[in-house]
Amino acid sequence: MNAVVLLLGSTFCFLLAYFLYSKLLAKLIGIKANRPTPAHTCGDGIDYVPAHPAVLFGHHFASIAGAGPIVGPILAAEFGWGAVVLWVILGCIFVGSMHDMAALYLSVRNKGCSIATVIAKVLGKPGKIIFLLFCWSTLILVCAEFTRLVAATFSQNPAVATSSLLFIAEAVLFGIAVYRFRLPIGIASCIFVPIMFGCVWLGTRFPINLQVLGIAPDHAQTFWILVLLAYCFLASTLPVWLLLQPRDYLNSYLLYAMMALGFIGVFFANPSLNIPAFTGWTVIHGTQSRTLFPFLFVTIACGACSGFHALVASGTTAKQLSNETHIRPVAYGGMLLEGVLAILSIIAVAAMASPDFAAAMKNPNPVALFASGIAGFCTALKIPFEWANIFISLSIAAFLMTSVDTATRLARFTWQELFDPSAGASGEAAKPRPAWSKIFSTMYVATGIVIALVALLLLGDPATAKSLWHIFASSNQLLAALTLLTASLWLIKRRRPCFFTAIPMLFMFAASGYALFSLMRTSTGVLRVACVILFLMAIALLVLAGTQHRVWLKRR
Repeated sequence: MNAVVLLLGSTFCFLLAYFLYSKLLAKLIGIKANRPTPAHTCGDGIDYVPAHPAVLFGHHFASIAGAGPIVGPILAAEFGWGAVVLWVILGCIFVGSMHDMAALYLSVRNKGCSIATVIAKVLGKPGKIIFLLFCWSTLILVCAEFTRLVAATFSQNPAVATSSLLFIAEAVLFGIAVYRFRLPIGIASCIFVPIMFGCVWLGTRFPINLQVLGIAPDHAQTFWILVLLAYCFLASTLPVWLLLQPRDYLNSYLLYAMMALGFIGVFFANPSLNIPAFTGWTVIHGTQSRTLFPFLFVTIACGACSGFHALVASGTTAKQLSNETHIRPVAYGGMLLEGVLAILSIIAVAAMASPDFAAAMKNPNPVALFASGIAGFCTALKIPFEWANIFISLSIAAFLMTSVDTATRLARFTWQELFDPSAGASGEAAKPRPAWSKIFSTMYVATGIVIALVALLLLGDPATAKSLWHIFASSNQLLAALTLLTASLWLIKRRRPCFFTAIPMLFMFAASGYALFSLMRTSTGVLRVACVILFLMAIALLVLAGTQHRVWLKRR
């Protein structure tokens, strides 16, 4: 199979879906241009801040992309490139993009509050508490897995660490220039985007040498984990305009450049896919086997659909949306662009020689495989492999860090909602609470608890850290199913069509539930406990949904 044909065909399918299916969805859910959004009605200058659609798209896309569309498709390539591509295209169009759009719409129509608060309106307070606990548990796994991947990249490639730290400082300056000195976004972009690419060059010239600080190479990853956790604490507690939003916006240009480089590189290199389109219904991992259903779908994870996206949409994006018409390009368009990245990821590894691929998949490092694959295409553009490899690795680290800092902030929001109901919805009257509840719901304590648990997962048993992906992916997909369940119930209650949310919801429940149940039997220790808790919470929410639906039918 020719990679250029595959890339063009996939992109055409995504464009067709955006201009046709997303317009249909906008009509079905009832998007209105003249309806004020929470960013205006609940503006507080910290979390509720109206953003230019280009800035918001950059923040949203950088936050949702992460490692998912790169790691997932590459790990799932063991089932064959054809199986991966088919699910990425169909999943993005009919499940993932629709899921993101529905989640953002529900939050905007509920004062920018979280999906958990929307659930409280359809399943009651018990449903909200269970869902919040499920979301919070999933976010801990997101933070842990993505922090691990970033730390590994920093320790293997110090130039990436230098550039990433420079990006953080630049983002703060960008935020101050735009929001305090009122510098127009266009002028600010013309100044700071070139500086950002200059930081890439500085990283290659001055890579951080930890040995100068007395840190041995064996402890480099632990050091970077601690640094990243400190950064996440700041990103979670500082105003969104000062660090999170500008960093995501600036990094989005880096991500666009990486995707453009990969896209053009595929055309010039014109590679063929050298692995089978389909390898069979079962693959063997040592003494264990994995079946195509459900593990293909949960392994690809964010490359086709992600529950984490609903938390981003309702946690930060909804609070910055300036007009409801921006829901379609930001949510649906952002997920489709992530689908393009997933296609590039499978091409990057499928174009490898078969023996090399087989050897690499015995102990896969998806980030390194993707970077080397795209860098290989770039040699056709006369770009040195080493330079391209550093740039791609840096871009992936940017993807990862934007997801990590956003996930930490979202975990903080979720924890605060558990102890302070008014934290989930702006405008809700505060009720008297005991002193311990007030302490636990402060942003600093809520963030500190998240950071402590992530550190426990990453700095405890090494085997636990290495086994996080499939459990994270399964819980992530189950979270998407629960979000689609919420959307379906919301539409049913208002007597609107819900087929476009209900059918994907049933499939996602089947795939992710089965995967989590399988992992529950094969995992050990902390991860087995996590699987059991997540599985039981999902079952409880399904029971509550069924009960509530019967109540509505009786009332009718």
